[in-house]
Amino acid sequence: MSSRSGHHQKHHHPQDHGRSPARRPAAHHAAAAIEASGEGYTLVHAGKQIRIGPVVFWIAVGTVVLLGMWSAATATYFAFRDDVLTRLIARQAEMQYAYEDRISELRAKVDRTTSRQLLDQEQFDQKLDQIMKRQSTLESRATALGAMPDATSTGSIKPQGRAEAAPSSGSLKPSPISDTVIFVAPPDREARLESRAPLIAKAQPNQFAKAQGVDNVLVRLQTSLDQVERRQVAALSSVEDGIESRVRRMRGVISDLGLNMAQLEAATPRSGMGGPFVPVKLTSDAGAFERQLYRININRAQMQRLNQTLALVPYRKPVVGEVEFTSGFGVRSDPFLGRPAMHTGLDFRAAQGDPVRVTANGKVVSAGWAGGYGRMVEVDHGNGLSTRYGHLSEIGVKVGETVKIGQVIGAVGSTGRSTGPHLHYETRIDGEAVDPQKFLRAGVRLSAG
Repeated sequence: MSSRSGHHQKHHHPQDHGRSPARRPAAHHAAAAIEASGEGYTLVHAGKQIRIGPVVFWIAVGTVVLLGMWSAATATYFAFRDDVLTRLIARQAEMQYAYEDRISELRAKVDRTTSRQLLDQEQFDQKLDQIMKRQSTLESRATALGAMPDATSTGSIKPQGRAEAAPSSGSLKPSPISDTVIFVAPPDREARLESRAPLIAKAQPNQFAKAQGVDNVLVRLQTSLDQVERRQVAALSSVEDGIESRVRRMRGVISDLGLNMAQLEAATPRSGMGGPFVPVKLTSDAGAFERQLYRININRAQMQRLNQTLALVPYRKPVVGEVEFTSGFGVRSDPFLGRPAMHTGLDFRAAQGDPVRVTANGKVVSAGWAGGYGRMVEVDHGNGLSTRYGHLSEIGVKVGETVKIGQVIGAVGSTGRSTGPHLHYETRIDGEAVDPQKFLRAGVRLSAG
């Protein structure tokens, strides 16, 4: 170690020749050097020498290099970290914005789908509500049509069995029958009208959609209701036509018989009726069906009034079943004298004891023996109209008694000027005999409708 130091000092003397010795120690202390040899490296600093091996040397060098690189990387990081962080933050923000945009898009899509479903559901509910209201309207119309009877007329007294119709051995009792002008619902009423529209209230939207689609079901329901409405309109038109035709025939019959409508209406009894007057009004928003129903009700009221009036007109047959005339009204050969004579009525062939029925409402004004009539009943129907029933074997009413259409007033016989059992029937206007067939033909005309 000392030899190396001396050698080192000797090596540097020529270079320091001419310099002052006083400065040499200071330079020696300030410098440091590293000398390499085959055995290692010698570190000289301030007159001191430190020898290290090659491995340690390179480890130290590597450490210094790594520290330098680390320092450089650190310095670079701190120099550029703001940009890096900015880029990272911007990327994160971009990713977040993209994610939020995607979420917003999906949410908007869900909202549109939900809105569309809600709109479809609302439209379905509205259509279903309209169908339900229409169904309710059609049901009320069907109820109104079902409660509206059709006017028909038999034109005669309903026939009964001979055994049931025969009077008992005692006094004859009234046998009430229905008026020959009655209201009867036709047997095909149920076929013409549907009182109930299709049941739809229990149908659920999901079930409809699963079955065949809401729209298809609604269309089918609308079509079904349209068919019901068409049938109801057709039925209503048929009822209106029938009532109008009936009213025209009734007025025509009264006119053909030469009767005064005003006098007949004045003579019509009005019992058991009354109440405050409430005028019939038609609402401003009434549809065609309601207006037609209004007209029908007006015509029905007129027809009912005419029915009450015609109840005083004797256009029905006084005996039941098939009728055979043995002698008509007018001039004939008298059966007893053989000379021409005026026959003031119709002779109805009938069996002894067959019931005789009054042909119109009225009051008995005569009941007893009346010369050639034999036992005879006369009924006053008002307004100058009266009927006579002669040759009776029995009389079942008394003078002053009020009788109704079809009531039994006696039994067929052969009393008075008679050649055999039959009924002599007369119709009189203001006391003068008129042909009863004129009234009977009017009854046939009324029953034709």
